[in-house]
Amino acid sequence: MNNLETYQNFYFVGIGGIGMSALARYFHASGKKVLGYDKTNTKLTQALMNEGIDIVFEDVINEKITSLQKENTLIIYTPAIKKLRILDYFIVNEFEVLKRAKVLGLITENTDCIAVAGTHGKTTTSTLVSHLCKEANLPFSCFLGGISENFKSNFLYNGSQYSVVEADEYDRSFLNLSPNWAVITSTDADHLDIYGDKNTIEEGFKQFAALVPNDKLLFVRKGIEIGRPHITYAVNEVADYYSDNLRMENDKIYFDFHTPTETIKDFIWEIPGIHNVENATAALAILNNLGVDFETLKKAIANFKGIKRRYTKHRYENGKIYIDDYAHHPTEINAVMSSIRTFYPEKKLLVVFQPHLFSRTRDFADGFAESLSQADELILLDIYPARELQENFEGITSSWLLEKVNLDRKEVSTLDEAFNKIKEKDFDILLTVGAGNIDTLYDPICKWIGKI
Repeated sequence: MNNLETYQNFYFVGIGGIGMSALARYFHASGKKVLGYDKTNTKLTQALMNEGIDIVFEDVINEKITSLQKENTLIIYTPAIKKLRILDYFIVNEFEVLKRAKVLGLITENTDCIAVAGTHGKTTTSTLVSHLCKEANLPFSCFLGGISENFKSNFLYNGSQYSVVEADEYDRSFLNLSPNWAVITSTDADHLDIYGDKNTIEEGFKQFAALVPNDKLLFVRKGIEIGRPHITYAVNEVADYYSDNLRMENDKIYFDFHTPTETIKDFIWEIPGIHNVENATAALAILNNLGVDFETLKKAIANFKGIKRRYTKHRYENGKIYIDDYAHHPTEINAVMSSIRTFYPEKKLLVVFQPHLFSRTRDFADGFAESLSQADELILLDIYPARELQENFEGITSSWLLEKVNLDRKEVSTLDEAFNKIKEKDFDILLTVGAGNIDTLYDPICKWIGKI
């Protein structure tokens, strides 16, 4: 394979994915010609086109494709793509074709890479590390799995010494990286369609941890066994780095942060949930090791706005609250529910949840049922299939899952019907949650809810 620098054209098959789009933005910012295909035109693909990237939404071999030369064109695809004429064309014509994870790994080889892994928490933690790097004006670029509310993108270029990468465990992608620093936030069972069982997932994270050359630059949430020496972090318990003395004042969380040698009091943080203080603790530990002073870090923590669709909250003059979140695993839903119940214990909560993948719904059905039973009322959308076919999962439906939920007020709905159903409900707080296309409800809800 040629060095990445020798390619002038980059064609992305599945460019609308959150990880793919970050890479597309990187090469576009580097002055390369970037083109791509995706099956759906979304806000993200529209943003890419507005930035000057050429995208098509039909699986046809057009003139722009046939004009590309294999000597100076790299094809990048996502494993979520199964069968496409476009991809077949490039393979048959002997273009260099690489998975997204491999290309990201090649980029990290030439930087001091900070990789954040974990089945939960990696998007918030990697985005916060990037925000802190930006506020400290470090020479870095970042590749994120969510849209930062501070810089309105999943990619930012501020130099090339460091790279901050969300290390994805799906398809063992993170084993392609070359991390100098790494964070492991959690190793809960997920992606069982890939790994099979929890032990295999844990082994995958141990292999990822083994990629870090220095024990003192591997930061692991206390309690996770990773098979080698490392630095620990925690909340409300002593670790190498930990936060404690958490208290709420005017919808803000205050906490103290402890390094192995000092204590820094009264960080102010607007992102709800103890699990997010844990994410902040990991990010602060990384930046402390990069030599950034705590005055800078305090200011940066205080002005962090979070990530789009990670507990995105709107409060309206009529008293209603709307929260939108990407959670698609029982542990993540429990974290969101816990935050809502802690801040608003008496308010009536309507949850609209879209399960993501038949396999995940099957594997964690009891966990989903338990977490969703914390709502006052539930609208359960049809399962979003993504890369899966329903015919391979007979009997795994939203109606099957709904029977397990311990609520009196519950129903199944299509996505198309959901908005009208929401408008008929009585609630104080509305939570839309899921990782599929439930985000298409966001704009209509925001426009409607303030007018009630």
